[in-house]
Amino acid sequence: MRKLIIGLLCLAGLAVVIDFGAAAYSEYRVSRTLREGTDLSADPEVTIHGFPFLGQALDGRYQSMVIRADVVRPDIPGEIRVDATLTGVRVSMSDLADGNVRKVPVEKVQAGMRIEPVELGRLFNIPDLQVHSRPADKSDGTGGSGGTGMTTEGALVLTGTLPGSTVQPGKSGAQSGDKVAVQAELTLDGDQVKIVATGFYRSDTDLTTTAVVPEADRPAVLARFTRTIDTKDLPFGVRPTKVFALGGQILVEGKGENVTIDLDQLQRP
Repeated sequence: MRKLIIGLLCLAGLAVVIDFGAAAYSEYRVSRTLREGTDLSADPEVTIHGFPFLGQALDGRYQSMVIRADVVRPDIPGEIRVDATLTGVRVSMSDLADGNVRKVPVEKVQAGMRIEPVELGRLFNIPDLQVHSRPADKSDGTGGSGGTGMTTEGALVLTGTLPGSTVQPGKSGAQSGDKVAVQAELTLDGDQVKIVATGFYRSDTDLTTTAVVPEADRPAVLARFTRTIDTKDLPFGVRPTKVFALGGQILVEGKGENVTIDLDQLQRP
């Protein structure tokens, strides 16, 4: 009986190893297909969820597949992280093994694009650009949002140094005479993400500085903190439906249901 139990445990362990090995090989095949079809500089990360994998492969339906990649776009300096979560992926075992997975039906796809602070700084040509969520409403009714008394979704505070600008140190311990803080609105207009600086921000916290911008230079400074980013569609042609700031990053998300995706379109030109 002891030998039988040990034998069964060994067989179970071997089955698990084979299952994980098959999953890893399939992830590699999908990753290579994505890289070749999209002209990426490196293999994207591909993770196929669900156990056992071979059971899903025999059924031709995979519970979930997560894809992450760093892509290069001509309009945004540096690399942009894109990701997609595919639910209910339908592809035969033979096609997956052969890498013949260009057109893939999926029940649901959630796609996203993430712009890191470094890339945002390059985009704005403000190396130390920082993105903050605007603090909650204040008792004075200004709310930090132009006197509306409300903090709207997408309300931001942007801080950064403008080399060679004419801003001057403030009176209450400004750390840098060129560093300013502006309030801005983050919105999604069709396929475009708009960051529009609407005014200057003042606070007693360490979030902002106290640099002073002369009246005549304020329109030009606000323009430096204003940008429109074309999402060029999210991975696999998903249309964006949501944009928000998190941890100093700008995130754009979208989703689709019951669609057939083309793995050559992880990134559209």
